[in-house]
Amino acid sequence: MDFVGIEKLSLVDYDGKISCILFAKGCNFLCPFCHNSELVLGKINSFIPFEDILNYLKSRKNVLDAVVISGGEPTLMDDLKDKIIQIKKLGFLIKLDTNGTRFEVLQDLINSNLVDYVAMDVKNDLNSYQLTINKNDFDLTDVIKSINLLLENRVDYEFRTTLVKEFHNEESIINMAKMLKGAKRLYLQKFISSENCFNKNLHPIEKEVSLHYVKILSDYIDQVELRGY
Repeated sequence: MDFVGIEKLSLVDYDGKISCILFAKGCNFLCPFCHNSELVLGKINSFIPFEDILNYLKSRKNVLDAVVISGGEPTLMDDLKDKIIQIKKLGFLIKLDTNGTRFEVLQDLINSNLVDYVAMDVKNDLNSYQLTINKNDFDLTDVIKSINLLLENRVDYEFRTTLVKEFHNEESIINMAKMLKGAKRLYLQKFISSENCFNKNLHPIEKEVSLHYVKILSDYIDQVELRGY
């Protein structure tokens, strides 16, 4: 499967690096607050030939530092590893954005030294996870295993959570803090509604409340910061 989107230059998606972002379509979550609904539902079918992407990257080897692989959920791609190998051969760092539901894929990429940075979305505490992803019967085993894998510090990483008033409260934040105890870093992201969201009636959490959550989480996690506030 080929990628369906490309952002040719980004200064904000990989801290300290100039990157290019590749977007995969499809996701196994249906988070109501997701702003990439067209990617999640697989409505975009204008695939970009991978050879064209490689040619672009070759022409920007002196400009770009890294390639960010995002989505959707990129670990659903059956040939993701092969594509990353080809990109790595060009000398680029790789950042992977993932929801952690394909533990074996993530583990294999880390074991093979094919990813330099992993950004894993942690949607909520386990009690609220299925509600938050809009999948009532979703097995969270791989999510937990992926969290624990990153906690081993074998690759640089971040966890990130988009705060939504309808899904997050102090109790869920405390439970999430315990689940992520010992983590290197967590970013709490401000929810921004858009026409591409599945549910357009959701609300962001106020900055004052978010800062209170930062304080709670900081007792368990080394670095906790707000993003987008």
